Amino acid sequence: MMVRVTTTLAIANQKGGVAKTTTVASVGAALAELGHSVLLVDLDPQACLTFSLGIDPEDLELSVHHVLTKGLDPTEVIITTEDGVDLVPATIELARAEADLLTRTGREHVIRSMIEALEEEEFSYDWVLLDCPPSLGVLTVAALTAADGVLIPLQCETLSHRGVGQLLDTVHDVRRFTNRKLEVWGVLPTLYDGRTNHSRTVLETISDTYDLEVVEPPIPKTIKFAEAPAAGRSILATSRSSKGAQAYRAVAENLVLRSQRPKATKKAAKKAAKQAAK
Repeated sequence: MMVRVTTTLAIANQKGGVAKTTTVASVGAALAELGHSVLLVDLDPQACLTFSLGIDPEDLELSVHHVLTKGLDPTEVIITTEDGVDLVPATIELARAEADLLTRTGREHVIRSMIEALEEEEFSYDWVLLDCPPSLGVLTVAALTAADGVLIPLQCETLSHRGVGQLLDTVHDVRRFTNRKLEVWGVLPTLYDGRTNHSRTVLETISDTYDLEVVEPPIPKTIKFAEAPAAGRSILATSRSSKGAQAYRAVAENLVLRSQRPKATKKAAKKAAKQAAK
């Protein structure tokens, strides 16, 4: 019997408005189209991912909050969505989780424990995508501790990348203390307007400043993204042939290729850690 290897990817940026949740929903749906089994985990108390996949958080009795703070079996809360992905949903209760976990021993490992619990029950997935909250608190650190890689969605506008350095500092700390294998997979340019030199310049600046890989192609700015959550589906379902949907399909294919790369050597990991610390 072949053992399924799960790739866990945290999508993180403490700055809001960078299309982080849109990226999680769209990449998840694109991976499902490619035949992969996918679990999305909503770690944002605003529950935007849960809502955007057609689930009203107010109708839920159980959520990720109960898994992380009460020890509930994660299979009790998983919802199968119309986009072909499974979801561990969030509710506003998750806002209390930060405080609940702060005093708890091993709090950094609660998400990793959840994923391991699923694997033990033969509920493993090809991909687990973690939609991190817009902060660098306990939940984001726990997501990074559970992840193989971190993808940073970045709006192609001046000042939008000011928080990237802080996120990389957090990644550096997580590498040192709780997850030595964590790799930065790169920056995903979002809300990209190809008609302007400004967007390209910002992209080149971030790539040079932080020495990060740029995940291609850039995700274009389009009203179609705003329409999708209202329908409770990802853009791949609501506007299948749009440029935005096509871009996310290409990104998903590139992420699959990225997941197949050999793990960084210790020397390369040390070099990456030093660069993140600069």
